[in-house]
Amino acid sequence: MKPFALDLETPVRGRLAPSPTGHLHLGNAWSFLLCWLAVRSAGGRLVLRMEDIDPERSRPHFAEEIMRDLAWLGLDWDEGPDLGGPYAPYTQQERMERYAEVIEALTRLGRTYPCYCTRKELKTMASAPHLEDAGPVYPGTCLGLGADARREREAQGRRPALRLHGAGETRFDDLLHGEVRLDWAQCGGDFPLRRSDGVIAYQLAVAMDDVDQCINLVVRGADILPCTPRQIFLFDLLQAPVPRYAHVPLLLDHEGVRLAKRHQSLELRALREMGISPRAVAGYLGHLAGLLPEGVAVAPTEVVSEFAWGKIPQGPVVLQDQVEIVLKRIS
Repeated sequence: MKPFALDLETPVRGRLAPSPTGHLHLGNAWSFLLCWLAVRSAGGRLVLRMEDIDPERSRPHFAEEIMRDLAWLGLDWDEGPDLGGPYAPYTQQERMERYAEVIEALTRLGRTYPCYCTRKELKTMASAPHLEDAGPVYPGTCLGLGADARREREAQGRRPALRLHGAGETRFDDLLHGEVRLDWAQCGGDFPLRRSDGVIAYQLAVAMDDVDQCINLVVRGADILPCTPRQIFLFDLLQAPVPRYAHVPLLLDHEGVRLAKRHQSLELRALREMGISPRAVAGYLGHLAGLLPEGVAVAPTEVVSEFAWGKIPQGPVVLQDQVEIVLKRIS
């Protein structure tokens, strides 16, 4: 499918949005590099945002090490927790009042309802067909609960999550995949805005951050694609402009498993400690993206002129076995 072009009449604002819950690995570097190249090739501004919405897993020292890893790789940013900027703060933990305001606005619109279903109950509910990464479809069990039924559940000690009610099909143009159409059930159905423990849900936080920081280009992994209609629905409810999206292919290990924090040997800090150069990492990833010949060591700034959405593969990208040896050879 022919990729859609980015409207360059509006200044591009993109974002790197890591979660400080661990160290960056090669898969993170892949998606962040592609985002950085997309924004820099369009002459845009790049925002660094720490998505530290999860108070149990997020740690300040991870945020510091993430910034160190990004700088080591050669990726810079124009606004962020360390630099400040016109749309500060750039950490989600500092934006809790804003999220609460939005929840109140959505509640006034009649779009929210408390959900008393436990995790165990949710797992046992029948599910309609859905995309794998969207999770089981919520069947609307608590949507029509009256006041008496709610009081009964609260008397049992249940603490409710707050769900957003929606319906219908969402269509958007992905810069890599072209037209995407997904209905509400495929994306998991009604989703939480706030968890039962009071923690703000990712869907709400990321959407409002993009709105408030004027982000108009979102480049992220294909695993997040099922979340996009949810966020577009939020934009529409709040009459906010919808960004352009590009969902880049996932990076898989040589066995076809998605890279994750368990791949510690492919963490950027581990590669750095092996003596592998950042130019080797950037060149290797640039080759996987179809932007460079094999075995070239470059800085990200040297790849900007080569970037084009039409060169990026659409399906998952599988790494070679013993990537570290390949990277050492390039270094």
